[in-house]
Amino acid sequence: MDTTELHVLEPAAEWRSADVAEPAAWTLRLDEEDLAELDAALATAKKKSTDPLELERYDFPLDGLATKLDGVVDVLLDGRGFARIATLDTERYGDDDLALLYWGIGLHLGEPWAQNKYGHVLGDVTDQGKTIDDPTVRGNELGGVALDYHTDGSDLVGLLCLRTAHTGGLSCVANAVAIHNQLVRESPDLAAALYDPLPYDTRGEQAEGAQAFYSVPGFTEHNGRLFVRFIPQYILASQRHPDAPRLSATAREAIAAVSALANDPDFNVYMDLQPGEMQFINNYHVLHGRTAYEDDVALGHKRHLKRLWLATHALTDRPAHFTALGRRHWEARRSVSTLRPVER
Repeated sequence: MDTTELHVLEPAAEWRSADVAEPAAWTLRLDEEDLAELDAALATAKKKSTDPLELERYDFPLDGLATKLDGVVDVLLDGRGFARIATLDTERYGDDDLALLYWGIGLHLGEPWAQNKYGHVLGDVTDQGKTIDDPTVRGNELGGVALDYHTDGSDLVGLLCLRTAHTGGLSCVANAVAIHNQLVRESPDLAAALYDPLPYDTRGEQAEGAQAFYSVPGFTEHNGRLFVRFIPQYILASQRHPDAPRLSATAREAIAAVSALANDPDFNVYMDLQPGEMQFINNYHVLHGRTAYEDDVALGHKRHLKRLWLATHALTDRPAHFTALGRRHWEARRSVSTLRPVER
């Protein structure tokens, strides 16, 4: 892309860490009326089914909370791009009911998309015994290691904390809009390089007969909005395939620059999600990651979160490469991940 075509985009969605230093400003605290609505909605849904795949938005009737959730979507799309919702009652509800409540809240925010080749529309983020050197491993399967800032594959990404690690495992978010605009202002050659298609390793989850990589720009401007796809680990891993496009020195420098800015304390914020708390982010405006952690299974400490990828009802126009069309083979296998909790 020519640097003369670059624009600062959506400056109202830019923030720095000082702007989001107060957690109360980005937390929707569920009150007694909200919790009562959710409890009634759960009972209504369970009369129909306990299988999330058989439940629709109307099966979780919400009134006042639905209006609050619409406000969350507004903030995700046009504001800071992330929010915490606290807190579901982990003493009252077991994992299955918590997952159903989370599913119901998610349905009021968007349409769940499949997250992997298994078709998981409700996924698990926990140590699944995979290792970092496995060329097919996905971040949600890895335990212990930190995950650097990246995006996922949907409009919105949600996490529900079921259990925390013994130590560590903080969730972190960085403002991709501010990073984009900083590069446009100060390093336009690097910003321009990220508007060009970048190759991504499919982690072995491509459709039968398809290539083991795909190409998507890091930055896309569409009707005045910024759309970001940035998974540096998968971009670099694409180079193991001889037929994948080679990364230029400028592209590598641009990738490193985005990661460096995301890790700059001025551009990020950390949150220590506790059981029953949910995090939702705008996947196009916010990069996310986590700190390293240690579990202690013998004491019942095994970090475990449920994950949703959502296509929000509020965003009706997105670039073609940010739809689920390229993952029809995933969508055809829609299912729910059912990893059980750690045994004490």
